[in-house]
Amino acid sequence: MNTTPSYSISVLIPALNEQIGIKRTISALPIKKLADQGHELEVIVIDGISTDKTAEVAREMGAKVILEERKGYGRAYKTGFRAAKGDVIVTLDGDGTYPAELIGDYVQLLNEEKLDFITVNRFSKMENGTMLFSHQIGNRILSFAMRVLYSVKVKDSQSGMWIMSKRFIDKINLVSDDFSFSEEIKIIAFKFFKAIELDGQYYRRVGKQKLVTFDDGWNNLRFLFKYKSLLNSSIHSIPEVLERRKLE
Repeated sequence: MNTTPSYSISVLIPALNEQIGIKRTISALPIKKLADQGHELEVIVIDGISTDKTAEVAREMGAKVILEERKGYGRAYKTGFRAAKGDVIVTLDGDGTYPAELIGDYVQLLNEEKLDFITVNRFSKMENGTMLFSHQIGNRILSFAMRVLYSVKVKDSQSGMWIMSKRFIDKINLVSDDFSFSEEIKIIAFKFFKAIELDGQYYRRVGKQKLVTFDDGWNNLRFLFKYKSLLNSSIHSIPEVLERRKLE
């Protein structure tokens, strides 16, 4: 008899010209396992107006597709968060790089530990040739800056696989529309909520790399300094959240 609490889970996948990667990503979802555990699953692909068959492939595989004309990684997630109906939200990139097969385990841990947010560390188990050396160095610099500026101790500040409660999303204000969104949501989660970083897996991507090493890295670093002045407006009620953390 299954005694694990059941949840409705929304999997959000931003994608732009990922017709091969989106198929691999959705295929990796443990749909049967999650159903056997009593979970309901919705898959939402936020398509940045792809010029290939990304949207068509996603629909054929049972995903709901939202077309988002406004550019930006963070912009796509804001749109996805508004559409998500699940009690738990899981995020994945559309290039097949994250361990989607572990979603059930992560959701169970979120529940058992009464967590608000989990982020997955790609560096703990990364396939050879998966990430450019320059991206690895840039990530470590940004992670170090996050630790110094915000006392947020994560090893992979740029990871895009998160498992979080819907109530967490409902309580926060997110401002970034680009790749710095990944830093922003982690800063909020670790500063004001119950959050952990877990070791994960990172597979070789399918399709073309979207990240522009220097430009995106520099923008992310600038955001970390700029965001200091915005932190106190990042959640709807700071006293309420802090009191909750004291009780835990």
